[in-house]
Amino acid sequence: MQTAANAFQSYLGNVGTDVHPEFETNPSGPTMKALAWFGNQDVRIVNAPIPAITEPDDVILKVTASTICGSDLHLYHGEIMTMQKGDILGHEFMGVVDKVGPNVKNLSPGQRVVASFQIACGECEFCQKKLSSMCDRTNNSSLQQFMYGTRDAGFFGYSHITGGYAGGQAEYVRVPKGNVNLLPIPDNVPDEQALYLSDILPTSYHAVVDTGVEKGDTVAIWGLGPIGLYAAKWAQIKGASRVIGIDRVPFRLNFAQEKLGIETINFEEHKDIPKRIRELVGEKGVDVAIDCGTFHEPKSLAHKVQKFLMLETDVPETLNEMLLSVRKMGRCGIIAAYAGFANGVNVGALMEKGVRLIGNGQASVHLYWKEILEEFILSGTFDPTFVLTHRVPLEDMPALYKAFDERVPGLEKVIVDTKFSEEFGKRGKGCPPLSRVEDWKTSTGTAKAQGVN
Repeated sequence: MQTAANAFQSYLGNVGTDVHPEFETNPSGPTMKALAWFGNQDVRIVNAPIPAITEPDDVILKVTASTICGSDLHLYHGEIMTMQKGDILGHEFMGVVDKVGPNVKNLSPGQRVVASFQIACGECEFCQKKLSSMCDRTNNSSLQQFMYGTRDAGFFGYSHITGGYAGGQAEYVRVPKGNVNLLPIPDNVPDEQALYLSDILPTSYHAVVDTGVEKGDTVAIWGLGPIGLYAAKWAQIKGASRVIGIDRVPFRLNFAQEKLGIETINFEEHKDIPKRIRELVGEKGVDVAIDCGTFHEPKSLAHKVQKFLMLETDVPETLNEMLLSVRKMGRCGIIAAYAGFANGVNVGALMEKGVRLIGNGQASVHLYWKEILEEFILSGTFDPTFVLTHRVPLEDMPALYKAFDERVPGLEKVIVDTKFSEEFGKRGKGCPPLSRVEDWKTSTGTAKAQGVN
C-alpha cells in the first residue's frame, strides 16, 4: 500500500505551501537520536542529522519530553498511507527553545514550550479563527486533496499525507512557524502536566465540546485509551449525569472505574453493545456517543475479510454501534483517526433516527490549549497526570511501541525522556520514576504501573 500511495502522490505532484518539510543540516556536524519508521511494526532508533534554521519563522527545539499516542499505532501497522522509510515519528512533544529564526520575536532560547501536533501558518482564514488543524498552507499532500477534496494542516511525524514533517520522538525538532505553533509554559507547571497540551488534552476536550455534551446527558465512550479516559473526564466536568466506557482490555476497564468512577462494558463479554447499553440506561438510549477507539481492528469475520482483501481501509462497526445506541435525535462524535473508506455503514439508522453524526476532525490545538492550561490545569480542575503510568528513555521507544500495541496490562500513558530532560526539563510530583520497558514487564506480562497518582 505504501509503495502505491507514494507513487500516486508523486504522480499528482505536491501542492504549493507556505512552509516546507525539508530542512537544512550541517553535514559534518553532530547527529541526534530519533525514532524512525522502516516498515510494518519496524521502528528503530537512528542517528539523524540535527535540523537547522531553514525558514525565517523556524524554531529549533531541544526536546525534553515526548510520548507515544494511540494514533501512532496506525503508522506502526502501516495503516496510514505515504509512509517512507526513515521518517521520524512523534507528534506530541515539548522542550526548550534552542534557536530561533529572524522573524520569531515572541520566543527566546531557553524558554520552555509545548508544540501543537499540527503546523499552522497563523494567517489563513482558518488560522485567524484558531482552527489550526484546518490550516490551508502547510500540508503539501496532493493525495489528501484527492481523497478528501481539501487538506488538513501539516502534522509532525505523521506520514507524507500530512506533509512529511519530521516528528518529536527525537532529541531535536524543527518547528516551522514556531511563533504560532509553540505555547510558553509557566515555571509552576511541570512537564507531565504540560506535555499533553500538544494533542490528547485538546483532542479529548474537542470531542466532548464539538459533539455537544451538556449537563444531564448520558454519554457512552468507545475506547478507554488516554483520549477516551480524558473524554470521560471532560464529560463529567461538562455535567454528564452518566458516563459509560466501552473497551475489551480488563486493565483499562478497571483503570477507568478506579480513576473516574464511570460504568464500563467489556465488549468481549457483551457482544451486542447497543443491547447492553439499553439494559443499563433504558430503551431510550444514550444522549451522546463518542468514538475514541480505532479503525484498524475489525471484530466480525466479514470486516476482517474485507479489510484483508483491501475492499475497505477502515471498519464501521463502532460507528454502527453508536448509531444504534443513541436515542432519537442523539449525537455521535468521531474523534478516532479514521483515514479512508468503510463498507456497510447503517445510513438508514442515521437518517431515520435523526442522529447528528459529527466528524470532529483533527482537534484545533490552538483553539483550546490556552483555555485548558489557564482554566483547568492551573486551577487544579483537571490534572492530566491521572493517565500517566510510566516514564522511559527515548532509547526504549521501539520496545515501547510493541508494548503499547500489545496493550500490556498496567500501561496507559507514558512520558519519554531525552538526554535534555534532566538539565532542561521540569518533572514534578506527578511524574513516575524513570524505568526501562524490559524491567517493568513482570513474569505475567504486566507492566507495573509507576505513577504516583
